[in-house]
Order: sequence, then structure tokens, then C-alpha cells
Amino acid sequence: MRAQRTFTVVGCHAGGEVGNVIVGGVLPPAGETVFEQMQTLRREGDWLRRVLLREPRGSVACHANLVVPATRDDCDAGFIIMEPTEYPAMSGSNTICTTTVLLETGMVEMQEPETHVRLEAPGGIVEARAACRDGKCESVEFTNVPCFADRLDAQIEVEDLGTVTVDIAFGGMWYAIADAQALGFEIAPEEARDLSLAGERIRVAAREQLPVEHPENSEISGVSIVQIAEPWQGVGKVTRNAVIVAPGRLDRSATGTGLSARLAVLHARGLMKVGDEMTHASPIGSTFDGRIVEETNVGDRAAILPAIRGSAWITGITQVLIDPSDPFPEGYLLSDTYGVSGLDSQDAH
Repeated sequence: MRAQRTFTVVGCHAGGEVGNVIVGGVLPPAGETVFEQMQTLRREGDWLRRVLLREPRGSVACHANLVVPATRDDCDAGFIIMEPTEYPAMSGSNTICTTTVLLETGMVEMQEPETHVRLEAPGGIVEARAACRDGKCESVEFTNVPCFADRLDAQIEVEDLGTVTVDIAFGGMWYAIADAQALGFEIAPEEARDLSLAGERIRVAAREQLPVEHPENSEISGVSIVQIAEPWQGVGKVTRNAVIVAPGRLDRSATGTGLSARLAVLHARGLMKVGDEMTHASPIGSTFDGRIVEETNVGDRAAILPAIRGSAWITGITQVLIDPSDPFPEGYLLSDTYGVSGLDSQDAH
């Protein structure tokens, strides 16, 4: 066995969505904040994402999180999120996975019955409260970055679908939210391929026709993910949704940023208020709970602070190797398995 590089990855999933966590073998990228470190990694170290998310070591169904020391004294750790086509500012399932791994591996000391973990994500500070018992992190509730609706009932022209009405909202990532009923979906597992095709077409159209940028960070811009959701079932009830991750595959979890974006839209419509709760269910039946903690502002935008709760499970520990003679040291992509396009760029279409 020969290895040009080795690093340690803790396998983890939250609600079925893989969010593996790199805990050794990679030095923190340069930068004075985790956001700047994320930019450095994207610009100078994207080989790491390619190794972990491309075949033969990974797949389009995986995310990876690089744990880094926090750049702030008031945080326990930082983390950089790598997804199939982007480095998002925030991710709910990845936050839950990273918190669980930090606690269950002892990188952050676990306190029972509850451990408070303060994380520095690229998009801002995330407060996590982990329910812990017998050495197990049973659930994680995190308060997300401020979230807000940008456009309600916007119309876009979508290939093969015609005119589609969407809400555009920031939930830590920029979402286009479409109505499943209007598109003829029930959000059932057997619809996964058709949901993915429709969602990817909506993403491309929304990204081109409805430009957006974060009012406090212009580099967080462009719709990059799509939610196809059944009509809202009401406060305290379960609503099914499907989130399509570029380049075209279903998120297996109920999606924390997606639920945050939905809460922001419902708040903007006057349907939910501070203290109200709801649950999102994914196509495989896993759930995340969400509630509106408080109202706030992002620039001149009315916004909310949502809290999202879910659970994660560690699946193993892997030493990833790169053999110097391997003909595919950074892996490869094929469209039969890597989404719709077989490419790993947001602007690949």
C-alpha cells in the first residue's frame, strides 16, 4: 500500500443525507474568517472536494465537512461545507452531522443531558444545542443564520415545464420553492427521478431569470437549490417536501436550510409567527422540526431566526488514501450517476 495523501473521515448521515466529516490530515486553509477559509479552499484546494465527492471514493449523494479551528474566541469550532456543485454558506443536515461527530468523537466535550456547541460556519455563527445521553448525541437543535424571503409568487419559464411560480428565499442557501401539487407531484419515493429532473430545470431557470445576492455579503449569490413542496399543512403539522441538490438528485433528509427558507416564506405571508412550529418530511420519511425563534433584519430586509432540530448517526471511520499510481487521483464524473448533467458546477448548463 502506497499513499501520496491520507486523511481521516468520520462517516455520518442526518435523516439519510450523507454529511461526512474530515477530522484529520488536512490543514486549515488560509483566511481570517471561516468564510475566507472556504474561499481559499474553493480556489486553491478544490481537489479535496473532488476526491471525496467523485467516484470512486464518493458519489453525488455525499457531502463533506472540513472541521477547522474557529477564528473567533466565542466559538468551539469552525466547519467548511462541500457539496456536489458548491461550497454553501450554510447547511442544516451538515451542521447536525458535524455537531454529532464533534461530540461523539470527543473533539468537543460532551455534557449530559445537553451540550451547547457554538460553530462558525461560512455564513455566520450557529448555536447548537445537543441532547445527549449515555455518550450518544440523540438530537441537535441549531439556531440558523438569519433567513428571509426575497420574492413571492415570481414566475419563471422552465424548459419542458412552461411557466412555473416560485418563491425565492434565503435559508442559509438561496432557494427557489415550487408547489408540488401544481407540478403534479405527491412527493413519493417512486417520483425521485422525475422530481430531480424538474428541480434541476427549475434551478437553472431561476438562476438565470431571478438573480439574487445576500444584502450583507454579495458573494453569497444565485439560486443554487430547489424545493418542491406540498401545500403547507399548518402550524404544528407535517408537510412533505423534496429538495433537489444540483446537479440533479434528491436530498435524502428534510433539509435544514430548506425548512428555514420555508419558514421565512410562511412568515412573510403572515401564516407563521414567532414561536410557531412545523415539521418537514423528506421523500424517504425522515423529518426535521422547525420553529421561528425571533424576528430580525438583514440589511433592510425583514428576516427571522429559525431553529431546526434533527438527528444524525455515525456510520464509520475511513482512512482515505490517494495512491500516486492511481489513474484517477481526483476521481471522475459520469452523468448516469452524477446528477442530471454529470458536471459539478452551478453554471455548467
